[in-house]
Amino acid sequence: MNRILACLALAAACAVVPSVASAAVNLNTATRDELLAVPGIGPAKAQAIVEHRKTHGPFVSVDDLREVKGFRAKLVEKLKPELTVAAPQAKAAAKGEAKAGKDAVAASGRIAEERARR
Repeated sequence: MNRILACLALAAACAVVPSVASAAVNLNTATRDELLAVPGIGPAKAQAIVEHRKTHGPFVSVDDLREVKGFRAKLVEKLKPELTVAAPQAKAAAKGEAKAGKDAVAASGRIAEERARR
């Protein structure tokens, strides 16, 4: 009975591992090192992706990878399960969040000053 339970536990663990290990890499936010972790992308191709993104802006779809030197249609099709495209975090939103954080700190400082005066 213990062997059966052990086998079932092992089978369940093996079923979970592939889905955890295969998280898609975002072409719009991945660093060169993160791109190197994708099977089929070496140092030159990873650098080409980063440079293309800097020059031409974010990718709209994984198929846009065909515009990058060294990526033919067959390779892009092979890489599709490993890659994703999501919008990079907007700089304006980040600035807005930073400003909101500074305003909150300033407000808390004013409250502390008012309490000290009382």
